Amino acid sequence: MLTIGNFDGVHIGHRQILRTITDRAQALDGEAVVYTFDPHPRKVLQADRAPAMLTTIEQKLELLAAAQIDLVVLEPFTAAFATTTPEEFVREHVHERIAPLEVYVGYDFHYGRDRAGSMKLLTELGPRLGFAVTIIPEVTIGGQDVSSSRIRELVAAGDVTQAKRLLGRSFAVRGRVIEGDRRGRTIGFPTANLAPENEVIPGAGVYAGHARLLDEPAPGEAGAPAGARFGAVVNVGRRPTFKQDDPPLAEAHLLDFAGDLYGRRIELGFEQRLRDERRFPGVDALREQIARDVETGRRILEGG
Repeated sequence: MLTIGNFDGVHIGHRQILRTITDRAQALDGEAVVYTFDPHPRKVLQADRAPAMLTTIEQKLELLAAAQIDLVVLEPFTAAFATTTPEEFVREHVHERIAPLEVYVGYDFHYGRDRAGSMKLLTELGPRLGFAVTIIPEVTIGGQDVSSSRIRELVAAGDVTQAKRLLGRSFAVRGRVIEGDRRGRTIGFPTANLAPENEVIPGAGVYAGHARLLDEPAPGEAGAPAGARFGAVVNVGRRPTFKQDDPPLAEAHLLDFAGDLYGRRIELGFEQRLRDERRFPGVDALREQIARDVETGRRILEGG
């Protein structure tokens, strides 16, 4: 059973398609296969209009594996590949390479040179080549369709709560912890400064979320193991109390954590926005506000 698409974000609309092919694969004792592309086609064809990706390739592959996909075909999308005609794509890349019994695609699926491939062509060619084609209708929430572009807008606006509804999980950013100015330690709230690997990060503000360690501590060093998870209060922005011209960054204060994270990779999951980022008159006022943020974040994460 095969589905084809970019699957950026692997949101609940994507997951409906994934559930369909995994259910069918189980029923027919076959394999559930996803055919996807890297990079996103627009990054090759229209770089100035290409969308920022919600997930890294690492995240996307992990999410597909968690959805019980048996095999992922990751097609390198190049300028040469982009010249493939719609019929060549169906015959050579779908039929000859993968030989599916059934193909399931979303209602807005396009393929081949200039995205000229239509559902009509696919549904005509499929039976001739020996596979059935099923079009999966759009998934909606609140009367609006679920799409990667809508989720990008929500995340950029800081509405991580609504983005979570559409994703079916918290929006998450990965990266390596880099050394900052250690100012957080001096005011009693040490932070892990993230160099994001993701192309999308939430809009400026303070958030309650979680931090998950992705790798093991260096040999011979003590520390929490890979997979360890901690509540966190995350600031995204420029830290205007100290430097109004600082570049945007994400820094997380991990709750109930003691130790050194420099050089380790972590994932920050964003649960709820607490407030706007703002400038404070001094360090004491900032410290008091962070203490309130930590208390509020802890209460939210504990379900209070």
